[in-house]
Amino acid sequence: MSYRIDEIDKRILYHLAADARNTSAPTIAEEVDVTPATIRHRIRQMEEEGIVEGYHADIDYERTDGRIVNQFTCTAPVADRHRLAQAALKVSGVVNVRKLMAGRENLVVTAVGTGTDDVTRIARELSNLGLELEREDIVQDELFHPYHPFGADDDSPSQSFADVQNLTGGAEVIEFTVPEDAAITGETLEAANESGIIDGDSLVISIERGDAVLTPRGDTAVEAGDVVTLFAPESVPDDTVEAFETQSGGRAADSGGRTADSDE
Repeated sequence: MSYRIDEIDKRILYHLAADARNTSAPTIAEEVDVTPATIRHRIRQMEEEGIVEGYHADIDYERTDGRIVNQFTCTAPVADRHRLAQAALKVSGVVNVRKLMAGRENLVVTAVGTGTDDVTRIARELSNLGLELEREDIVQDELFHPYHPFGADDDSPSQSFADVQNLTGGAEVIEFTVPEDAAITGETLEAANESGIIDGDSLVISIERGDAVLTPRGDTAVEAGDVVTLFAPESVPDDTVEAFETQSGGRAADSGGRTADSDE
């Protein structure tokens, strides 16, 4: 997979998994200090990369004329598992097929039937495909929750940077989100370097603004909601980190509080 998700993407995925229908770009944007346009652009990117594969309604089929939701745990020959999973999806009433990495019980088929006779018909058709039915269970309820590590950590201080990569040789790349009251907000890159807001060894390599990625120049001004990627040959100095942090709540994080991914 060529696309590398960062902390902004993780927060987007958390909200989409929690309630995709009622999740709004402005709500997520406010939480992570970027613009709604950036959130919408990130969602489109993850859809194009196949990270977000679709949006599905959570339907209570029992309330639609008392239909029965049945789960069939099946075994398919490993070599034929993908083909049989595709074939099972074509059986009338089947709404979901999960492929499992196992020798036996490696397909889980969820189907909706109008009654016991219809469920029996679905079981027979699955068997005729060549699936060995191991178990049949009536699904009473299904609960969902987004992946906890992608959500906000209420016990940790708010961080204005989005992502950190430690590179070979001690170099560091940090992707910052820019709050309205950060020291860097409104400054041109040239002025930020001259005043020492950005140390002389650190280099801004990209600025994501909405659905555009800007090529940084000396006269490029940093705006609230930008996602700024900074490269440093060694660890980014604390003073430079502080320049991208919100000023209202004090210092948000130091170098010890960064979430780093190794890219050696």
